[in-house]
Amino acid sequence: MKRLLILIAYIIALLIISCASTFVDINASLPDLDNIENGIYRGTYSFPNSPLNAIVDVTVQDHFLAAIRLVEHNCSPIGKKAGNIVDRIIKYQSLDVDVVSGATLSSKIILKAVENALQ
Repeated sequence: MKRLLILIAYIIALLIISCASTFVDINASLPDLDNIENGIYRGTYSFPNSPLNAIVDVTVQDHFLAAIRLVEHNCSPIGKKAGNIVDRIIKYQSLDVDVVSGATLSSKIILKAVENALQ
């Protein structure tokens, strides 16, 4: 019985580690804003095999990120706080910002939607 419990714990640990590595694989980078004209650009990103997604409208003005509006964000209740990441993106003019603690996956989904809007 003890061996069975250890085996089950080991399998659960492997599943958790493999799921966590999926989150790390979501990376976003900001395209060169010098090549983007003024306007509002819509971007989306859906996390594979899940209902998690984000739709954003990104406003570019004079080659700077002027505003980001979160049009839609399907996530868990705790993931809602990831919406605050848009303030960091605007402040630092970058997608290389700290994710919102406790809402890592939702933060990365929003970052990827912003990247997709500007490609």
